Amino acid sequence: MVVIPAGTFTMGSETFYPEEAPLRRVSVDAFRMDRTPVTNRQFAAFVEATGHTTVAEVAPDPKDYPGMLAGMDRAGSLVFGKTTAPVDTTNPGNWWNFTFGAYWRQPLGVGSDIESLGLWEHPVVQVAYADAEAYAKWAGKDLPTEAEFEYAARGGLEGRDYAWGDELAPGGVMMANYWQGLFPFANQMLDGWERTSPVGTYLANGYGLVDMIGNTWEWTRDWWSEKPAISKPSGGCCALSNPRGAKLKDSFDPAQPGVRIGRKVIKGGSHLCAANYCQRYRPAARHPEMIDTSTTHIGFRCVTRNV
Repeated sequence: MVVIPAGTFTMGSETFYPEEAPLRRVSVDAFRMDRTPVTNRQFAAFVEATGHTTVAEVAPDPKDYPGMLAGMDRAGSLVFGKTTAPVDTTNPGNWWNFTFGAYWRQPLGVGSDIESLGLWEHPVVQVAYADAEAYAKWAGKDLPTEAEFEYAARGGLEGRDYAWGDELAPGGVMMANYWQGLFPFANQMLDGWERTSPVGTYLANGYGLVDMIGNTWEWTRDWWSEKPAISKPSGGCCALSNPRGAKLKDSFDPAQPGVRIGRKVIKGGSHLCAANYCQRYRPAARHPEMIDTSTTHIGFRCVTRNV
């Protein structure tokens, strides 16, 4: 783990997406953070030691999902599928497929085991929030807050768009694993990777952390809110100290009033973020994810606060 010193920084952005605003001063206490996302090898050790069964391995209960289609009450998870031509990018259903049998050991579905795909040193994916939380507890750690993640991802840089400066690919150099080209059908793979990459493929940031941007989104412990907390009184002189996110009831998706499943903040962007879609390969970027969801582009890392 890497020691992240206590400090105060400007959190958020007013340049990209509305949910990242407003800019606000935030202070965090010192903590330790895993240098890399949790890998398949590390997660396998956890499963072997505990016998943990991931959310994706358990068939969903139709009572929890009003309107579930017949036959969908089978274990599985969401797998990204590149399209063959341009599609409506307002509909994620054009590239996400619920795949029966997909879980962390076979992230793309039956026959895609991590051994044959050479994924032992890649970030573990197909982990829901409860799986990340269980791993952290087993390891004697915790999941980071949104503020801790963003502060660590910035690596000591203040007010920059990206974790390495204000240019996405300085001098044409790929600084993280993201989608180059038109999403979701034309990946130029200038970074060399179609999906995830081994942890540590790209340079560490100023704190010595790798893959804080791109590769996989990462779970945080904070409940989602459309508008993040700001210091009180608004516009005052004082920074908000160690914010801890919203409340469960405020995190429900208003677009799905019949589904009462909380949403956590995920951070960092992934290998599916592209210039024409989801420019969230940035420290300030944030996105909501239901805690029961597991996909091929969400992982996690842990922290401890006993520095």
